[in-house]
Amino acid sequence: MVSSSLLAPLICLLSLPSRILADEQKPFDCHVTVASGAEFDLTKLVGLQTLERTRDSPPTTNIDTLRFNLCHDLEPVEGVDDQDQCGKGVRACLTTKNKKSGQSDRIVSVVTLAESTSTYSATASPTDPKFLNIVFDGPKYPHPADSTPISQKFNVTVLCDPDSTSDPKFVSYDGSTLDLEWSAPAGCPKSADTKPPKDDNDNKGGNGDGSKEEENVGSGLGWFFLVILLAFVAYFVLGAYYNYSTYGARGMDLIPHRDFWQEVPYMLKDVISHLCSSVHPRRSSRGGYVAV
Repeated sequence: MVSSSLLAPLICLLSLPSRILADEQKPFDCHVTVASGAEFDLTKLVGLQTLERTRDSPPTTNIDTLRFNLCHDLEPVEGVDDQDQCGKGVRACLTTKNKKSGQSDRIVSVVTLAESTSTYSATASPTDPKFLNIVFDGPKYPHPADSTPISQKFNVTVLCDPDSTSDPKFVSYDGSTLDLEWSAPAGCPKSADTKPPKDDNDNKGGNGDGSKEEENVGSGLGWFFLVILLAFVAYFVLGAYYNYSTYGARGMDLIPHRDFWQEVPYMLKDVISHLCSSVHPRRSSRGGYVAV
């Protein structure tokens, strides 16, 4: 039988694979680093985006609606059945509505293009036009012709526009890959020349107003007084133990150097009196002589 002392480590070891897997599938956080080392921050693009395209197929019309949020999971649409929208943990969802004159509209397809834990690949172009391209791998969806499962992909190209952010553009969808283009400053890589200039205070870890230096000084004084306090505590504890173990002392006799500490209040009183007499000397009524 495995003892209880060995059971906890064993359970911990058995759970490591699932923990490692969870770490590998962390939700996409809109911070991207490509193979060249360039870094991109897409957090400025956070928020729900809704795009539509219309395809005529007489006697009906199909309306494709793309809902996506790169940085957060999509919220369910109120008033829409669960079967007519994507589930939880989805970042990009494509639904197709079929419209026919004289009949009620109906949802004919609901495609999950990307999930929060989808794997993705990212590439970037350092030359004009600069851009970041991210391809998210989504789950499979049956092909409309023969119902063959086809892996879905969400292909997002963010063009570098340092001045403004445009509306995203629904480029195309071929039943497997949806292509999206977006112009925004987020498509420009972060670089040293975009960071604020450093001043002399940065070498000290300050922010220009001396607050960091004051914080360091305050921390140093705090540590100093803490060490003094611990030294006093150790002095009294060890001294009391010594008096107890060596002389069998009890009560007040446990205090190390008890006579000295009894005299401390009187010594402080004498010092204070001397200082007061030096600052405010007593004056005589005759010519201002000090009485001796």
